[in-house]
Amino acid sequence: MEYKLVKNAAMKRILFMLFAVIMSTAVCHAAMSNSKVRKETRFLTDKMAYELNLNTAQYNDVYEINYDFISGVRYLMDDVLRGEEWALNRYYDYLDIRNDDLRWVLSRRQYSRFMQAAYFFRPIYVSGGHWSFRIYVTYTNPNHFYYPRPYHYRTYCGGHNRVHYHNVSYYRGRHNYPTYNGSFRIRDNKSYHTSRRSDFGSVHIRPNSGTRPNNVEQSNRRPATNSPVRRSDTKKEVNAPKRGQSTQEGKRKRKTTQQLFFILYAYNTFFFPFVRKK
Repeated sequence: MEYKLVKNAAMKRILFMLFAVIMSTAVCHAAMSNSKVRKETRFLTDKMAYELNLNTAQYNDVYEINYDFISGVRYLMDDVLRGEEWALNRYYDYLDIRNDDLRWVLSRRQYSRFMQAAYFFRPIYVSGGHWSFRIYVTYTNPNHFYYPRPYHYRTYCGGHNRVHYHNVSYYRGRHNYPTYNGSFRIRDNKSYHTSRRSDFGSVHIRPNSGTRPNNVEQSNRRPATNSPVRRSDTKKEVNAPKRGQSTQEGKRKRKTTQQLFFILYAYNTFFFPFVRKK
């Protein structure tokens, strides 16, 4: 009887250890949580407000734009780390749209300063097999903020994203500043590959990965690559990619985690009490 209890306790510890390993692997590959998105968005926006001297209206709008960008690319970054070229291209689509929206919020002088700071203009990079925000290289204390939270810190959930406005920038015409009219796009610029090497140079691009696999949701597809990409101050807007979703591999990992959790629950609920009674 005592031997059985000891043996059963050992088995229980082993199963919990296995479950913890699987869970840690799944979490490493999971998309960023909503609370994490808000925190990262606030930190980036706070430093932009500090360096670019944003007023309150600008601060709130920049928060929304950064939120939409980070919330969108969080679903892509696992694929970027795996070297999927379509994911890299999609990332820069999101980045171009974000930087285009910012043109309507920042003054010409502010936008020029914004472009000169890589940790603002191209905020994400990969190092050591992980993706990070460049802003932490300069501002190393993640808990230090110059300004209070935006008024809609907990309530904004992407309501001003272009997908809700027929791919037209919600921020166009909201601020009476001279708009920056120089070159700002990365995706369709001659320096695109240079920017990619600087941002994701350690990522090994998988061959024949320029096209999104068929097992990814249709709603995540980028507009046809042969269609022209236009500025938002022309008649047509840049098509905003719809918010991404987890890949098939991510779904399989979640399913495996759920199955393991069910096994552990059944084991603790039925099998373990039965052995103890014996």
